[in-house]
Amino acid sequence: MLIHTNAWARAGLIGNPSDGYFGKTIAFTVRNYRARVVIYESPRIHIVGGFRDRMDFGSCAEFLEDVHQNGYYGGVRLIKAAIKRFSDWCRAHGLPFNRNFTIEYDTDIPVRVGMAGSSAIVTATMRALMRFFGVEIPMPLLPGVILSVEMEELGIGAGLQDRVVQVYEGVVYMDFDKAKMERQGHGDYEPIDARLLPPLYVAFHDNLAEGTEITHNDLRSRFNHGDKDVVDAMLQWAAFAQQARDLLSAGRGPEIGPLMNEAFDLRARLIPISPGNRELIDRGRRLGAYTQFCGSGGAIVGCYDGDPERLRQLRESYAEMGATLLVPKIEE
Repeated sequence: MLIHTNAWARAGLIGNPSDGYFGKTIAFTVRNYRARVVIYESPRIHIVGGFRDRMDFGSCAEFLEDVHQNGYYGGVRLIKAAIKRFSDWCRAHGLPFNRNFTIEYDTDIPVRVGMAGSSAIVTATMRALMRFFGVEIPMPLLPGVILSVEMEELGIGAGLQDRVVQVYEGVVYMDFDKAKMERQGHGDYEPIDARLLPPLYVAFHDNLAEGTEITHNDLRSRFNHGDKDVVDAMLQWAAFAQQARDLLSAGRGPEIGPLMNEAFDLRARLIPISPGNRELIDRGRRLGAYTQFCGSGGAIVGCYDGDPERLRQLRESYAEMGATLLVPKIEE
């Protein structure tokens, strides 16, 4: 029996990156892109690499382009680490992990542009393993198990936001209050009706890709050393998310735009922003949108007034710099 599972790309709307520091965030799934996993029983455990794991190239130029776009790691290490953490869960809960299988994956999520492509592969893998072995990991705990794949097995700095929204899907407000996390083992995750959101778009540029660890590992080090600017920023980002949640709940979605601008401007005061990423932000703002990063860089989320002519102008402007604009499909 073949088991197919998916996990969608995501965009952080506001509050990130405070999710890794007991903050608050809002994020939504972007069903325009997905990671897909197939698992089936086989005589041996076999992991089939995807296009981004290939080891054969037609030329030096093709090899260098692959490294530029995909870095030095594909998806296989994520799947191996996910299998390891899933086996740890089974062992800790007295569940058998005693069947061999073949697992394959593919993904069309743009690479390393802050749309959670890596966590989507891990989430789809966990879902596949859970169905194959008949194991149920409670939904509130599953994001933490998925996060442990990257943080504990692979040493990649990250937060819970991406894993929560990829598990719950749609639009999710997340509160990672430290006391709640320690008491419950997870945060409070509140779905938000996507119809309450203002008109949104996502824009990204493949050549602005950078690994999430570039942002998160530096912030983690500064936070752990008590850097006051970083500690205060985490509190402010969380406050932005709370304000945005309250506005959305009150039916005042269009009013969250200025908060998005403030959230990015705060980031820009703490973290170097490359000229290309700055241009993604500024092009939207020059045409009347509010903009901030979806994640760690390479993609932005924009909020605008819903005017089709403005969206056309935005699309053309981003195309001029080689970027892609899409209107996110958040729900089915």
